[in-house]
Amino acid sequence: MNTAERILFLLKTRGPQTAQELADQLELSSMGARKHLESWLEKGLVTFEDSAEKQGRPCRRWHLNEAGHARFPDRHGELTVQVLQQVRQLFGDQGIHQIISARESETLHCYTQATSKLKTLKAKLKVLTEIRTQEGYMAELLPHEEGGFLLIENHCPICAAAKECQQFCKSELAIFQKSLGESCVVERTEHLQSGARRCAYWVKSV
Repeated sequence: MNTAERILFLLKTRGPQTAQELADQLELSSMGARKHLESWLEKGLVTFEDSAEKQGRPCRRWHLNEAGHARFPDRHGELTVQVLQQVRQLFGDQGIHQIISARESETLHCYTQATSKLKTLKAKLKVLTEIRTQEGYMAELLPHEEGGFLLIENHCPICAAAKECQQFCKSELAIFQKSLGESCVVERTEHLQSGARRCAYWVKSV
């Protein structure tokens, strides 16, 4: 991944940032970071918002626009949506429900096999984070300030399908809860489909 691509990756995984913040993370000059940002701006992948800092100085924060987010993989989203629409036309909502249930069962089996022998919630979440990253969710695990852990997904590779059928999102939450067990509670605190820039789950022991 070259420097220009890393800038897009940081905007995707860390949200809006200034040129100086990006420069510090990439060991660039602020001018170097700004040149990359302006290049992406010309290509239509980023945009910015200007605001005043406490000292009254202007502050420009850069972020991905819709085209920038679309640059990251979305598992053949258009085709998936067409298939879902056709299934609904042919078999109704019951057909959609059967597809989601089958996917949920298969995914749950995979996650449970990977985590069932692990003793601690943290260990299970680390493995789950690795699996989700391999699946394209750009996942990361952080401690939550109020206890427990925050599982963050900076990208949704099934975003188009989830927009077409929000049962996918309900299914994801159920999969996490079942695979991690009854000794914890999983709560979605940020949701891409509700306008957030990512999905995030607060996982805490009970």
